[in-house]
Amino acid sequence: MISLPRGLILALGALFSAYHVVLGFHDLKESTHTIPVLAAMVLYALATLISLWPASPVSMQRWLGALNVAVTLAVCLLVTGQLDRTIENSYATWHVAAIGTLLTITAVRRQFLLAWIGTAVLTLQTLFWAGPAALATMGVIGSVVWVAIAQMVSRALDKASRDARQFAHAEREAAEWQAGQEAHFYERQLRLVQTSRVAVPMLQRIALSGGELTEEERRECFTLEGALRDEIRGRRLLNDAVREQIMIARRNGTSVQLLDDGGIDGLDEPELERVLNRLAEVLRGVRTDRLIIRTAPAHSDAAVTVVGLTTVGDGHASTLSDDHDDEVDIWEEIPRSSADVLSNTDA
Repeated sequence: MISLPRGLILALGALFSAYHVVLGFHDLKESTHTIPVLAAMVLYALATLISLWPASPVSMQRWLGALNVAVTLAVCLLVTGQLDRTIENSYATWHVAAIGTLLTITAVRRQFLLAWIGTAVLTLQTLFWAGPAALATMGVIGSVVWVAIAQMVSRALDKASRDARQFAHAEREAAEWQAGQEAHFYERQLRLVQTSRVAVPMLQRIALSGGELTEEERRECFTLEGALRDEIRGRRLLNDAVREQIMIARRNGTSVQLLDDGGIDGLDEPELERVLNRLAEVLRGVRTDRLIIRTAPAHSDAAVTVVGLTTVGDGHASTLSDDHDDEVDIWEEIPRSSADVLSNTDA
């Protein structure tokens, strides 16, 4: 949609309004007394200036619309009171076109009711002063038509603006939907690649052996199953270094539970990589029966917690397990930000 600058529209409106005052000055000699006509010109100029003020909102204030109606009546009475209605007054009846312009501005600025009230005032005053024929000869009908056109155009522009906002909203929703679909597609492709990388060699071995696996290969299948489960439940807790250390821990007999509850979704890539590299260091060489790796809440200073549990049979109960007596032998919190790391180092 091509739109003109508001300043240009206001300048054109001001020039067109001033043109009527110039016509009035041209035939000022036809008035019985000039002071009332000059006063009408001042009133009209002030009302037009306020109505076209650049800093004003698009929708005119109601009091200003009412002021324009009052100016309409005052200008009509001031000008026609100094003219002879029985003769052709030429441009001395400048007020008709001027008031029509003022009321058109009022309609363009969304005060339709007050614009039509002013139009009715102009029409009735002209009708009583000069008769029905003057409605056409003095340009009253033209003023009515301009107000009607202004209202229709304003309503059409309002509808076009609403439609444009709705289309923009729909376009944003479509773009968000497409971005979500692309993200899901990318996530699925990533998971498929990871799954293929982990599972395909073992699947090929199973196919080649006809399903006859050694005990070691069966244990490796369980290890690979855990790795595939990690890809689903671990989400952002995984990079190549973490995957490698978890795989080593599982092959050493450690039960690993990886849970990403969304606590690190807000981390940017450099901070996330720092956290995951630190997690891989914590896991390197770990010896424990059960390993629980979990993201901390988003409001916590820690990003990831690592808990290692060893099952003991000497009666040391722990609330961390319902089925066994467990002893905590590893507890590690990985800070969320680099600033936390520095403060912990200083401490």
